[in-house]
Amino acid sequence: MRSLVVCVGAVCATLVLGLSLQGQKTAVPGQKALSTEQVQVQGQEEAQTKITLDVTRVNILFTVTDKKGRFVTDLTKDDFQVFEGKKPQTIQEFTAESDLPLRLAVLIDTSNSIRSEFRFEQEAAIRFMQSVLRPKADRMMLVGFDSAVELVSDLTGDMKVLEKGIKGMHPGGGTSLYDAIYFASKEKLMMDQPRDKFRRAMIVISDGDDTASRYTRDQALEMAQKADVVIYAISTNTKRDDQDGDKILRYFTDETGGQAFFPFKVEDLDQNFENIANELRHQYNAFYRPEPLKADGLYHQVQVKVKTRKDLIVKARKGYYAPKY
Repeated sequence: MRSLVVCVGAVCATLVLGLSLQGQKTAVPGQKALSTEQVQVQGQEEAQTKITLDVTRVNILFTVTDKKGRFVTDLTKDDFQVFEGKKPQTIQEFTAESDLPLRLAVLIDTSNSIRSEFRFEQEAAIRFMQSVLRPKADRMMLVGFDSAVELVSDLTGDMKVLEKGIKGMHPGGGTSLYDAIYFASKEKLMMDQPRDKFRRAMIVISDGDDTASRYTRDQALEMAQKADVVIYAISTNTKRDDQDGDKILRYFTDETGGQAFFPFKVEDLDQNFENIANELRHQYNAFYRPEPLKADGLYHQVQVKVKTRKDLIVKARKGYYAPKY
């Protein structure tokens, strides 16, 4: 018997595969056929494949800080309680994840609305790359968006390629922020498997105003949630009043467990990026099997609490989309 873990969004299903092979050979495209070990199954004359859904589980990555924003990294499974809706869940597996490989998407607004702040955006993206990326472990992609979405650089650890891509961007056109989030989540960040072995994050550098997307704000958020993406935002609104675009950026970051930053000058970025880097490196990971299990394809709210200390703050995404069978 062999088992295979398949992940859909935050949900991982363990499939138990029972194989009966008699004198067969397995061919892999592009390779020579390989002989397989014969497995004798009493009472069966023909090869059969049996697939049984064994376990469905949800994984939640989260950080814990005190009220001064300092990370708390010495907690154990017994310190936490997970709720789905209002029903408490049993944590089946628990780990402290301090060094997960990163899969990052940096989305840079290249619309006319940010023309005066475009150099600021470029410097922000380069500083983030230099402060966070570990070339041998992490991968980063660049997406530019104005009236359309452009993949400037696919996932790579090559900083020279990424910096060249950032410097080659030019502003012009409308703003398709939601389309960019949808594209980066579905076409790129959702691809790496197994899901729980990578930390997927998106850094949006924009004023938050969308004028040209085909997808809606909530469709973009849904796709990010299905891809287990945490969104961080660097606002290019350098005014001191709260703009509508800032509220959009907060919406995406709050719902996915990230954070929005509002720097007034380039020098403020260093602390912002240090905060993001620390957050990406100091997570806990909890797995639970939903009770009751509902494979309905719908969104389910999740809350993680520290039951042993009331002074700590948990930052995590607010839910997940269940698979549908």
